[in-house]
Amino acid sequence: MIYVIGIGPGSKELMTMQCIEAIKDSEVIVGYKTYINLITDLIEDKEVVQNGMRQEIDRCKEAVEIAKTGKKVAVISSGDAGIYGMAGLILELTSKEEENIDVKVIPGVTASIGAAAILGAPIMHDFCHISLSDLLTPWDVIEKRLRLAAEADFVICLYNPRSKGRSEHLAKAFEIMGEFKNGSTPVGIVKDVGREKEEKFVCTFDTMDFDRVDMTTMVVIGNKSTFIHDDLMITPRGYTV
Repeated sequence: MIYVIGIGPGSKELMTMQCIEAIKDSEVIVGYKTYINLITDLIEDKEVVQNGMRQEIDRCKEAVEIAKTGKKVAVISSGDAGIYGMAGLILELTSKEEENIDVKVIPGVTASIGAAAILGAPIMHDFCHISLSDLLTPWDVIEKRLRLAAEADFVICLYNPRSKGRSEHLAKAFEIMGEFKNGSTPVGIVKDVGREKEEKFVCTFDTMDFDRVDMTTMVVIGNKSTFIHDDLMITPRGYTV
């Protein structure tokens, strides 16, 4: 049995009961070391397999091999396991196995949902997720998605918005969206959702401060109906042109 678990953005308070029960039921915990460190109090009696960033395939392959021995394995993702998490990779790998391995995906609170609650109600109407990481998606595809989402006036939630290795991607994304987004469009920035150093900033499209943003930040860009009130972003339930 493999549980693929979304542990939420970082705090135990934002974990689902199903997540906690699945961790308790597991014998082996497999995950990126940073995420493992967030749940140490829940896994003191467990066997732990952890490694670094960009070693997702190795982690998932090891989880599958352990599950073949009959042990219950938990593969940990931050946020939701099915949103930029491990669910897809685990299911891809197990689908190629001759031996039948039970897989149960446990949902979690993804960063956009956690950030939206902190910002107020920015995703009350149609919205989309776009990752600015080009490790697995070509940048020209990301550019096309940004352009079309902005033209369609979705509320846009940006994952993996800015890192040391690609510090200009966020500015480029705003340049692309700027063809369709008004300068007064509200923008929410939430760093470290649900963690000790959580920070919230609300600004507008043309006053965006890219230096505030890093890889643990969620950027939420409103649509034409979104407005700011008392430092909160609000998108009405009905769309107005």
